Amino acid sequence: MEELARAIQALEAHQDEDLAALVDLARIPSVSAEGFDPQGVVRSAERVAALLREVGLPVVEVLRHGDAPPYVFGEWRSSPDRPTVLLYAHHDVQPPGRDAAWRTPPFQPTLVEGRLFGRGVADDKAGVLVHVAALGAWLRSAGRLPVNVRVLVEGEEEVGSPHLASFLHSQVDRLRSEVICLTDTANLDAGVPSLTYRLRGLVGADVEVRTVDHPIHSGMWGGPAVDAPLVLARVLARLVDSRGRIAIPGLYDRVREPDAGERARIAALPFDEARFRAQAGIPPAMALGGEPDRGVYERLWCRPAIAVTALEARDLLGSTNQIVESARARVSLRIVPDMDPETSLAALCGFLETDPPWGAHVVVRPHVAAPAWVTEPSGPAFRAAERALAAAFGRPAVYIGCGGTIPFVGPFAAAFDGAPCLLLGLEDPECNAHGENEGLLLEDWRRLAEGEVRLLAELAPR
Repeated sequence: MEELARAIQALEAHQDEDLAALVDLARIPSVSAEGFDPQGVVRSAERVAALLREVGLPVVEVLRHGDAPPYVFGEWRSSPDRPTVLLYAHHDVQPPGRDAAWRTPPFQPTLVEGRLFGRGVADDKAGVLVHVAALGAWLRSAGRLPVNVRVLVEGEEEVGSPHLASFLHSQVDRLRSEVICLTDTANLDAGVPSLTYRLRGLVGADVEVRTVDHPIHSGMWGGPAVDAPLVLARVLARLVDSRGRIAIPGLYDRVREPDAGERARIAALPFDEARFRAQAGIPPAMALGGEPDRGVYERLWCRPAIAVTALEARDLLGSTNQIVESARARVSLRIVPDMDPETSLAALCGFLETDPPWGAHVVVRPHVAAPAWVTEPSGPAFRAAERALAAAFGRPAVYIGCGGTIPFVGPFAAAFDGAPCLLLGLEDPECNAHGENEGLLLEDWRRLAEGEVRLLAELAPR
């Protein structure tokens, strides 16, 4: 207990330095998506490695695997009688989006009333710094860690981790651990410590419609010649029915229903629809999407969902009265446990291609297929996390699902013989991860860092 108290004191004493390190890391535009400078991800990996060395990890490496963006690996293993914990985060970020929609520059982190704004500050460079801060607190105060630790910071999570399976195969013995701890999920609300026990998977495809081979005058040809955006709109509108259910045949055949225990766990969580709408920016007059006979949390965590995440044809600025010859969209389908990613992707692509309106030329290009994940949140590791988070946040932790996807979790848990995965909440509902004006609530970030300091101590007994 005395060592833990000293570690927490060391954490508090270095808060300013840890925040400065986060700001410095978030200035690096480490966008892993195609079309962005890959050197940003390389620079980010090198900076993460430097941070791990600075806090005292004796083994730190930047790992390259084929043409994947770089991974960062760190290790401290000096207690053979203690368990080994794998700490995971990712250092790549989403594209910044629309510059005009940012209130502050996306890669110039800016502090405004307790929230740090910038691309990647919440997802997931704050998660990287939680690990750095917790490890530094123990190594500065005690000169050692209460458990053996391996650290993996990935560089391609935001593009679906396409090289993850082969990377794991090549490094499985080096990464093997008895507990996995991730800092890349959300809390139910600000100040509410949360452990995520289920994630939706993700499949996606791009669809392109072409109706004529070049732009033509809409007055001279309009009517007989159909514009591509109109055809694409009809293709996309068929994806859901009037009740909000996804209309792809057979898609729900393998959807796993929550059991009685999970339904009770979800029902016990507080829900305020007005607050939910305000956090998401949904107007009061607009109906909520999804299946109306399901609760909102069940729709978010336990049911598939579909979205059009990109749409392009012709810019409004500079447009003329032309029949537009082609239009494109990116379609994202979130899947749930028991839905096979490849089967779901094939169903999505087939549906988009089938019976094109007016017989237009439609091309579909699949681009991601990541599985869902769920676990039963029981056992000593989960109890340890409950105690650590409750002490750090000053209130009991809750168990929640997440509608998002982290491809890392399932394969690593399986490779490590079902090692428990502790997904610690870092973001809050208003952080706007993936959107413009992404922001990190610093108070929750600091509480989570303390929670991880405590968690490493809680996990020390076998």
